[in-house]
Amino acid sequence: MTSTGIRLHAPAPGWSITADVVVVGSGVAGLTAALRCEAAGLNTVVVTKARLDDGSTRWAQGGIAAALGEGDTPEQHLEDTLVAGAGLCDEEAVRVLVTEGPDAVRRLIATGAHFDESAEGGLQLTREGGHHRRRIAHAGGDATGAEVSRALVEAVRARGMRTVENALVLDLLTDADGRTAGVTLHVMGEGQHDGVGAVHAPAVVLATGGMGQVFSATTNPSVSTGDGVALALRAGAEISDLEFMQFHPTVLFLGPEAEGQQPLVSEAVRGEGAHLVDADGVRFMVGQHELAELAPRDIVAKGILRRMLEQDAEHMFLDARHFGAQMWEQRFPTILAACRAHGIDPVHEPIPIAPAAHYASGGVRTDSHGRTTVPGLYACGEVACTGVHGANRLASNSLLEGLVYAERIADDIAASHAASGLDARVPEPVPYPDTPAHPLLAPETRFAIQRIMTEGAGVLRSAESLAKAADQLQRLHTEARDALEENGKTAEPGVDTWEATNLLCVARVLVAAAQRREETRGCHWREDRTGRDDTHWRRHIVVTLNPDRSLAVHTTDSADFPPTRPEAPAPQRYQEQ
Repeated sequence: MTSTGIRLHAPAPGWSITADVVVVGSGVAGLTAALRCEAAGLNTVVVTKARLDDGSTRWAQGGIAAALGEGDTPEQHLEDTLVAGAGLCDEEAVRVLVTEGPDAVRRLIATGAHFDESAEGGLQLTREGGHHRRRIAHAGGDATGAEVSRALVEAVRARGMRTVENALVLDLLTDADGRTAGVTLHVMGEGQHDGVGAVHAPAVVLATGGMGQVFSATTNPSVSTGDGVALALRAGAEISDLEFMQFHPTVLFLGPEAEGQQPLVSEAVRGEGAHLVDADGVRFMVGQHELAELAPRDIVAKGILRRMLEQDAEHMFLDARHFGAQMWEQRFPTILAACRAHGIDPVHEPIPIAPAAHYASGGVRTDSHGRTTVPGLYACGEVACTGVHGANRLASNSLLEGLVYAERIADDIAASHAASGLDARVPEPVPYPDTPAHPLLAPETRFAIQRIMTEGAGVLRSAESLAKAADQLQRLHTEARDALEENGKTAEPGVDTWEATNLLCVARVLVAAAQRREETRGCHWREDRTGRDDTHWRRHIVVTLNPDRSLAVHTTDSADFPPTRPEAPAPQRYQEQ
């Protein structure tokens, strides 16, 4: 596929730099890809929206799932992942994850990441929802993401890699043949590069993280506004399975009016024996699933919501008082501090919790080497849909997916450069248009989008609620489009308006996909279609953008997933020196 020609309303680039590869994002996926590209001799630039160490990865509490324990096997990890994915995982993609995962974790440790060890000296492994074995490696008790981020950031800085911080990526640049030629971006702050510029490169790796800010309450940081998915959609890429937004079951409840990022109470707390209870102390998950509180996240989130509806309650509780002070302080110091900061002491009282938007299982559609349907554009991490997660991500598979598929992307880029000589020539991008085609939304529209999505496309969905959400989102889109086309007016270009515009883009895709999927599967729960329908809906929903900015929605069989690009050279695995 080629670019739609649709770009955000933004000034023409005022500066540019060139590279072999530009990696957009500084979480586990982005930095792993960048380090491996650099090790392969590729001139690599890392672009990140905030500071280098401020990606979503550092918020991850639970850990990394891999078959590293005695008696555990990749096949067992595969089975747990397929069950959680509710029939929509691509089995070969999962097999890649679970077989390459253990060595990828070992390479991460060799890079400098320190994981908690048992008294015997090996990795201390725990369980989380959906896992039948203890296979979750963690660091600092409940600070795994922070440790992984620290190790990777230090490695990037030690190698002196080029980085552009505080930079919001805007759009993909393409050449006359529709191949990737780099990205435009806006750098916020003073320095060598400021304002709108461009990084020219024949390979772009999107590792921009999630889109949780499309809902009012989320575990995602404020920068998670779906920028990568929106960029890819405008560039002509396919977006798959975006209806599968995972809501984490246990997020600290801060009140009905709380908005934005909410503190996560890791699944590992339940893995260590905490119980979900209602106001009367009744363990309501017992009998709903063989794993009770450790059932896959979609089942636990639904169980909590059902109980809340039955009792007309705003939240449920997580009871871990039996842990005692010492276990809380040693195993979950981050969660303990967050709870106490909000006036709750989990050592002596149950924690009020409710589900909140957490992880997008869908995203930019890729093949097993991270290639999207736009030549030269790759995606990995939460922004991507590799086929690993299916309809519901298995706990702690996300950091592993970032590691494994980032490495595969770097190997593919290195092989492509070697095979085609792209490292000798940066493609000439199509001239930047004088009048960009995409109108911008006012910053305050962000909150309207979040309310629309929370009310109409949250944990509980129906044909009626989704239709209402679609109409409201379309109205926002139409008003902005008409203002630009009829009066030449649009919101002033800037970070707030670009983010609001991206949020509307991904919200429309999510709702369109949720409307099309007329069943309940995984973390997509339709109240009016409560059963899972494998006869008609064991299929993927793919969305693309038409030149008139309308959405094209179609379905594809699991057998057709992931996409392939015959013109791409066969990958050759890069061997580390």
